[in-house]
Order: sequence, then structure tokens, then C-alpha cells
Amino acid sequence: MKLPVKIVFLLLFLSAKLMAQTAINPALETGVSLTLAKSRKAIIDNIQYKLYFNIPADKNAAIAAAEEINFSLKTIPAILQIDFKQDAKHLKSISVNGKNIASNLQKEHLIIDKKYLLKGLNKIDIQFIAGNESLNRNADYLYALFVPDHARTVFPCFDQPDLKAQFALSLTVPNDWKVLANGVKKDSVSNASATTYNFANSDKLPTYLISFAAGKFSTLKQTLANRPMEFLHRETDAKKIKLSVDSVFIAHRDAIEFLEKWTGIPFPFQKVGFVAIPDFQFGGMEHPGEVQYKSSALFLDEGATRDQFISRSNLISHETAHMWFGDLVTMRWFNDVWMKEVFANFMADKVTEQLMGKNTFDLKFLQDHYPAAYGVDRTAGANPIRQQLDNLQDAGSMYGNIIYHKAPIMMRQLEQLMGKENFQKGIREYLKKYGYSNADWNELIVILNKYSKIDLYKWNQVWVNQPGRPVFNYRLRYSGNKISNFTISQKPESGKPGVWPQAFTIKLFYADHSKTIQVNIKNAAIVLAEAKDLAKPSFILFNADGAGYGLFPIEKTAMENIYKLDNPLERASAYINAYENTLAGKSLNPEELLELLTKGLTIEKNEMNLRLITGYISNLYWTFISAKNRLDRSAALEKTLWQSMELQTTANNKKVLFNTYQNIYLSAEASKNIYTIWQTQKAPNGVTLIDEDYTGLALSIAVKSDTAGNVLNQQLKRITNIDRKNRLIFLMPALSAVQAERDSFFYSLRERKNRQKEAWVTVALSYLNHPLRQKTAVKYLPESLELLEEIQKTGDIFFPQSWLSAIFGSYQTTAAKKVVTDFLNTHRNYNPKLKAKILQSTDNLFRANKMLNN
Repeated sequence: MKLPVKIVFLLLFLSAKLMAQTAINPALETGVSLTLAKSRKAIIDNIQYKLYFNIPADKNAAIAAAEEINFSLKTIPAILQIDFKQDAKHLKSISVNGKNIASNLQKEHLIIDKKYLLKGLNKIDIQFIAGNESLNRNADYLYALFVPDHARTVFPCFDQPDLKAQFALSLTVPNDWKVLANGVKKDSVSNASATTYNFANSDKLPTYLISFAAGKFSTLKQTLANRPMEFLHRETDAKKIKLSVDSVFIAHRDAIEFLEKWTGIPFPFQKVGFVAIPDFQFGGMEHPGEVQYKSSALFLDEGATRDQFISRSNLISHETAHMWFGDLVTMRWFNDVWMKEVFANFMADKVTEQLMGKNTFDLKFLQDHYPAAYGVDRTAGANPIRQQLDNLQDAGSMYGNIIYHKAPIMMRQLEQLMGKENFQKGIREYLKKYGYSNADWNELIVILNKYSKIDLYKWNQVWVNQPGRPVFNYRLRYSGNKISNFTISQKPESGKPGVWPQAFTIKLFYADHSKTIQVNIKNAAIVLAEAKDLAKPSFILFNADGAGYGLFPIEKTAMENIYKLDNPLERASAYINAYENTLAGKSLNPEELLELLTKGLTIEKNEMNLRLITGYISNLYWTFISAKNRLDRSAALEKTLWQSMELQTTANNKKVLFNTYQNIYLSAEASKNIYTIWQTQKAPNGVTLIDEDYTGLALSIAVKSDTAGNVLNQQLKRITNIDRKNRLIFLMPALSAVQAERDSFFYSLRERKNRQKEAWVTVALSYLNHPLRQKTAVKYLPESLELLEEIQKTGDIFFPQSWLSAIFGSYQTTAAKKVVTDFLNTHRNYNPKLKAKILQSTDNLFRANKMLNN
């Protein structure tokens, strides 16, 4: 039946009107949906928060709070949804535009009816009890951590990244507490027991970047390059303070100066401040004016390795880069959270390159990013760099090694394809156009494409929107003793078809020379014209410069000559290729690779490479070799590690080898050796051990001994720092020789209050599920998986992944595999992002089980 034209137009009109009303008045649902975010962005502007928190010394006492929200409405919705993830008891009073109203809290939203709202300026006043979940309250300090959507757990707000606002904060705290926040301290008022600090209005920020720290901190201030800086910390070790503080301030200055020059934009915020948090959940968090760092990453002493010093510099540069990438220009929605992280990593790497030189930087870049990215991309749970996100309550599952490690590799390839100068021009235009505002990846691609000779839209489809990595193969033909054809091809390891345009080198080795060939592959295969008529090589090293991304072939002859390679970068690339091919079931089996890498313990002199191969040795030893073969090999491996430690000449290399010895030892002789070192606190010759190292020894002894309690109690008495003492107290039940105590510890994690120190929890879980304890720990696995959704809902962004990794990291048994398989089979409609995390974290379990049972 054909409808009259008038009726058709009427239906279209009504449909459009309904869609418009739905856009302005989205359905009420928990979390912050994309639909809600878009509707609020369309009608809300000019947001100003005034926040007051009265923080008592007792961490269990309620925090009374008050808030004033000022904002403009372009259109009045049927209801205004303000995010607040608490129960109604937290709300004391609400006033809208001067009129007191009853509180209406539904599905994590405070509902304001349209009859109380005005077109144009509005003011809402709220008296409430602040939520504790994201204030990280400890006995004598706290810190606010709101990323990605946790501001709404503490105070009512529009908790989405594209509704930037200014925040005027006031804090009342005990008199002996120090405070730090986004804004500059404006003034303070004290009475007999407390001080109220008033802060100047912040720069324009999204809610996830609002933060403050308060507590018994020490305050340090320096002015470098005419820029005042403030540093709060709780470190008590005088040596660490003396050796670290100046370096921390200088690293911030150097990073700021580099980034100002590279971006062409002065430091974009009103102040520089940072705080060192004991056992912080992340390495750092980029709140402007109050950057939070893990304390142990900043405070180093004479026992620190060169790699730790480099990592500290890189971490500070990463968080500083966020001031431009993420803070100045913020993603519109958390599906593009990877943008701020890729640029922070990418720019931090540039700072590190300037400080370290290109050769050391290239080696560090390869080792920092490639193994971590491969660790996800080779799995059945691999995710693309850019993912779909429908609700911010799932935003934490977006984080992982793909955005932190594959994305910088992608960005480096992009810079190489565009040229450094063109790439920099594009990024500068992007920062200036969207400064103090928001942008998404598509808006950046539009700008970069103007400066590119290649089609970035096509390039983007495989590198950014597709998971997985390519597998490279080659065909080599000879005519006599000369190469007649050398073809390199690529295909996806799994998933959708695709071609990864990229550049890397291969190197042909001869008895008295070598030949490097640049590969710029844009299609499924490329013929290397430069190789034609070259003599037959002794062996070939693929991805010699470590720039290419994928599973590259490695010949047996290349592995036989691996320690003859003069260039540390080439050796590192070969180590990574060998390990990845072993896990893929190609080239060597795990025991053969373990033997090959063990030979390098004395030969390899580069600290970063030595750390790489000892890490691989530990992974192979605990995960990919059977328990019987591990026990058979332990004494010989212990002996080789100890002898190599004595033969290495640098202190850092010695410590790397000692740490590996401590990790893998099983024999009675080695146990006695480790116990003596711990008991006497006399380190091996040339090795420097500090208090934390001796605590680590005590933990190793405990997990491998039935006298755990005695050792840990003695170590507890040695520790003077209260934060480190509390950490060990927390860990002790997980290391108990009594199974009932370990069981009790695990089951206590059902309650959120016992999971608040996430860094402690993951360490405890790794010991609880240590390979030597897995026979009694395997029963925890089903509930560990059942708790995952709760972990995702209540924990911080990295907790789901670190929870799974700590638990499943070294399992290899059929029983453990069955637990995972049964869980996935009985949870067919499970959250797909969490399912991917499970598949990522258990990939080694499935590979090891297959290898050991074939």
C-alpha cells in the first residue's frame, strides 16, 4: 500500500521530533552512557564547581562536603541527570536556583526536574557526605584518584571528559597535614585543631583530572628556570631523599623545556606540583598541579640499576607530556583514551632519546614496547587500539598494553611514514586548534592527512582499528651462489585480513662483512630488488633495527650466531624474535631456548639486554617447562647464574643476575645461600642490596620454605618506614606456611575494603598462586574469575588486568585450563571486554599446557 505524501512527511516529522526529544532526554540508566554524554554536551556549557571537603584525621569518619555547581543550559531537558554513585543517605540538602527541593537519586544519578531549571545560568547547591571509594583514605593521608569516571563516586558532577569546567576547592584538614591540589593555594585559616586551605580556581579541566592529596607529608620546594615547583612525599630514608630529590625536580624541568620547544606551546597550566604516594596504583597520574607518582619509582638510592634511573626519567616525562596531550587537549570520549597515552609515551620517549642518545633510546624503545604489545596481540583476546565504548562504567577495561605499548609503535611508524617535520607540524596544529577543549582521533587524522603523502585513512584502518599482528615469511631463491629473488610477505596472525604498512631492515651476514637492506612494505608482499645478485649470506637477521612490528622469522643459523652480533639492538631484536617464535611453536622449543639464553648470561654485557634475557629465562622456567624438568634443571641454572654474576664486571649486571637467581632457586644449597645473605644482610661481592631487597629475599624464602612466619616476623622488625611495614603485614597471610591462613586471606578479598590497596593485593596474589603453591591454590581460580566483574566495577583502571595476571601468570596445568574453559563456556554472554582480558591473561596457560601435553 502506498501512503499519501502528506502522511509520509508527517511520519518523518514525528520521527525526527521523537529522535530530537530522545537526544535531549536520554533514558535513565546506570553509569554514564554515550547517549547521556552526547545529550548533556549539546545543552550544557560554562560549568563552574565550588567544592568543600571537611576531612577528619580518622579515616573511618565521614567527610562532610558542600558543593555549588554553576552552569548554562541552552535547552531545558525534561530532567537533568547529575552523576552521583552513592545512596540517598549521602545527600543532605539540595537547592536549585535558590529553591530547596527533595533529593531524587535514581540509577546513580541525581535527578533535577525541568520545572526547577532555567534557560541560561543555573546554580545548584548541595550538602552531602563525600563518597570514600576514590579518596584512597589511609591512616594519616589520602589522595583523590578519579580516572576514568570515579569523580561521581565522591561528589555530584557531570562526569564525562568533554564537559570541562573550572574547580574552586577548599579543604579543611588536621593542622599537621599538608595539602596539594590542581590550583594554587590562595589562603588558609586555622583554629585549634584544623586548617582550611582555599585554592585558586583551577584551569579548565575534565572531572577525571580533578585531584588533591592531604595528609602527613613532607613538603619540598624548588624553583628551576624561574618556575616554582612543589613536591609532597612520605619517604623516610635519608639516603634516598638525598640522592633522588634534586634529580626529580630536574627531570620535570627538562621535560617541560623539551615539550614547550617541541609543541611550540608554553606550559599550559598555572602550577607545577607532584606527590609521591606509597604503593600508588599506577606509575603516575597526570593531574595538572598535583601529579601523583608511585613513591618507589621516584626515590632511588645507590642500589638502583641504570634501568631504574632511565625508567624514572621516562615516567616523569610521560606524566609531563600529558599536560599537553590529554590535559590541554582531551579526548571527547574514553574510547580515545589511547590518544593521550600514546602521545604521552611517544613524547616521553623523545625526551628520553634526547637525554640518552639514539642508540640507547632505540634499544629501550624496542624492549619497553614490543614484548608487552606482543603479549596481548598474539592472544585470542587481542583488541584494537581504538575500541567501542558505550558506557563510562566500562572505561577501565579500555586500558592495557595495546594502548600503552602498541600505540607508540604505531605512532613511530606514522612519524617515519610522514617525515618528522610534517608530523610535528600536524601535531602543533592539532594542539593549537583544540587547546583547552576536546578532540577525537578522526579530527586528528584530518589534520595529519594534510601533511602526509600517504593515505592515512587506509593506514589507520589496520593499525588503529584492527587487532593482531602480521606474520612475516620469506622466499629466497638462488642462481648459483647468488640471490636471484628475495621476497618478503605478510599475513595476519589471526582475525580480519589486513596489511600493515611499515618500514624495517633486514641484515645479511657474511664471513667478513654484512649488508643492510631497508624494507618499506605497503602490500602483502615485496620483492627486495636490492638483494638481487648479492652473494649467498651465512645467515639473515629479520627486523635488525627493531622497528618492524610482527612475528618475524628467525633462522637456526641466526640463533647460533646471536652472541656474535656486535650491535646490542640487533641482539635484542633476535632475542625477541626467538622468544616469540618459540611461543608460536616455531624454531626452538622452550627447553632449547632456555639453554640458548642461559649461554648469554656471561656473554651479554648490555644491562637492558641482560634484563630482557633473564626475564625470558624466568618465564620459560616457571611457565613453559614442566615441574619435573624445572626441578632437574634448577641446580645447574642456579650455578650458571651465580658464576655469571661473579664474572660480570658491572654492579648493575651483577644485581640483575642476583635477582634472577633469587627468583628461580629451588635447591637446598641455594636455599641455604639465600637465607644466609638475608640473615647476615651481607650481599654478594659487587652487589648492592637495600632494605626493600632484603624484604624481597624474605618473601622469596617464605614462599619456598615452611618456616615462613619466623623469617617474615624478623624482617618486619627490621623495617622502620611505616608504609613499608604495613605492606609486609598485609602480605604475610598470603605467604603463610599454614594453608588455612592462605585460604582465609584469599576469601577475605571478597570484601572490597580488603582490596583497597590494589598494589598490595596483586603482589599477594602472585605469591598465593606461585608455581610452588599452585596445588593448593588452584581451588581459588573459579572464584577469582567470578569476582572479576566486581573487581572491574569497584577497582581502578588497571586492577582487572593485574588481578588476572597475578593469579594466572604462571599456571600451566590442565586443571587450571579447565577452570578457564568451563568459566567461558558457562558465561556465554559475559562482558566482551572482560572476556578479552581473561583470554589475554591466560594465553600462556593455554600455550604451555599444549606444549607440555604434545
